[in-house]
Amino acid sequence: MAERTGPSGGLGAPAERNDPGAVRIGSIGGVDVMVRTSWLLVAALIAYLVAPQLQEVAPGLGGLRYVAGVAFAVLLTLSLLLHEISHALMAKRYGIHVRSITLHFIGGVTAIDGEPANAKQEFAISAVGPVTSLAIGGAALGLYQVTPDGLLSWVVGGLAGANIVVGVLNLVPGLPLDGGRVLRAAVWKVTGNPHRATSVSGWAGRGVALLMFASPLLLAAAGVPLDFVDYLLAVVFGWFLWSAATSAIVSAKIRSRLPALQARALARRTVTLPDDLPVTEGMRQATEAQAGAIVTLDSSGQARGVVNETAAAAIPVERRPWVTLDAVSRGIDPGLTLSADLAGEGLIRAMQQQPATEYLLVEADGAIFGVLSTADVDAAFSATG
Repeated sequence: MAERTGPSGGLGAPAERNDPGAVRIGSIGGVDVMVRTSWLLVAALIAYLVAPQLQEVAPGLGGLRYVAGVAFAVLLTLSLLLHEISHALMAKRYGIHVRSITLHFIGGVTAIDGEPANAKQEFAISAVGPVTSLAIGGAALGLYQVTPDGLLSWVVGGLAGANIVVGVLNLVPGLPLDGGRVLRAAVWKVTGNPHRATSVSGWAGRGVALLMFASPLLLAAAGVPLDFVDYLLAVVFGWFLWSAATSAIVSAKIRSRLPALQARALARRTVTLPDDLPVTEGMRQATEAQAGAIVTLDSSGQARGVVNETAAAAIPVERRPWVTLDAVSRGIDPGLTLSADLAGEGLIRAMQQQPATEYLLVEADGAIFGVLSTADVDAAFSATG
């Protein structure tokens, strides 16, 4: 599955970090590969479930059948890694940054920053994963035909079947499955609206989740023998699908509102004043200019800081003539200077990379345009709901 990362939490919140429950095991093509600790539970479960079959094909293994089961789980995980790598390589081919690949208890996720530029890219990035799994399954199936009976034959056959199942299931048209993103690409192509496409695919994903919840009952009614593990897996997979599909629907609603956020339109009128000017005089000039922000300049005329409105107002009136603007200003650190032309997701991502209460907006030539307040962006976002 290929996961897109976007705004989450408050608009000024830090960008999403790697899951603390995941361990980095290496890097492929500059992309971190992570494994969640929950994978150990899956490896143990797989070893337990396949142990009886391994005992049949290799009776002499004894207790080592569980070790062989874990080894099979590792091989299966490596094939899933190839599935995720294909997503990552296709995304990088289109110039999209891939932050990480994370393997977890029900598969894997490729964390992609941003969105494909069009439906064609979305289709290619999403479809390549299932195609890779089916190709691995097909190759293993061909190898199985010429492998002598025994433990190795069982392993090859198991990998063939597992990858074919993964490939087919991932083509089911509902988020968060790859097939859901293929559906999203199709709806995007037809409607021209990526947010509506996400919503449609999310609702389709909810339908798939409900079908997963009901699958044990349908199979039991058809006379298929089931045990507790079958019901448990149906609930776990169903809940995962429902949660992820719901998250996609909510994300679509949020992202559809982001284009209304324009840094230039939200900027506060700004005056530039010497940093050694008294607070009294600075506030007077700002009021006279009907400005909502003050940017301080050093002796060479370079922007030095942004006056903190709360800090300035907190100074007693009688002391303001003796306190300079520099004393109530926040320095303009790297990352706090943004282009006045930023808008939508680009604006939010820039704010997330360097959280702050104010940002200095500049023109392409470096000229100061104004000051952007995080509070104003939050208010504008809320007003679009």
